[in-house]
Amino acid sequence: MPKNYRDIQTRDDLHLCMSEFYIKLLADNKISPVFEEIAKIDLGPHLLELVDFWQQILFDAGSYRKNVLQIHTDLNQKIKLTEEHFVIWLRYFNTTIDENFAGPIAENMKTRALSIATVMKIKL
Repeated sequence: MPKNYRDIQTRDDLHLCMSEFYIKLLADNKISPVFEEIAKIDLGPHLLELVDFWQQILFDAGSYRKNVLQIHTDLNQKIKLTEEHFVIWLRYFNTTIDENFAGPIAENMKTRALSIATVMKIKL
C-alpha cells in the first residue's frame, strides 16, 4: 500500500522515485554491476538526468535532449542487456512508484517505462 496516496506532480516527486529506485537497483547483485562496473554511473548527476528525462516524458517540460536508445545501445556493446535485466529493472521501477505514489501520472510513468523497455529490447 502506498505511503503517499497523491499522484506524481513535481520534479521533487520524480527525484524521490529515481532515488528510491536506484537504492533497490544498486542493492541487487544481478543488475548493479551494469550500473556500477560497466556504465560506471556517477549517481548524483545520473539521478538528475533521469529526473530531466521523466519530467520531459510526463510533463512535456524540461530540457532533456539525449538519445536514450543510443546510450543503451552503447552500453549493450559493453555488456549484453538480457531479458532478466529488463525484468529486474521494470520490477523495481514499478514497485518504487507503487510504494510512493498512486494516480494517473504514476500509472502513465509505469506504462511509459514498459513501452521504453519493450522498444529497447527490440532495438538492441
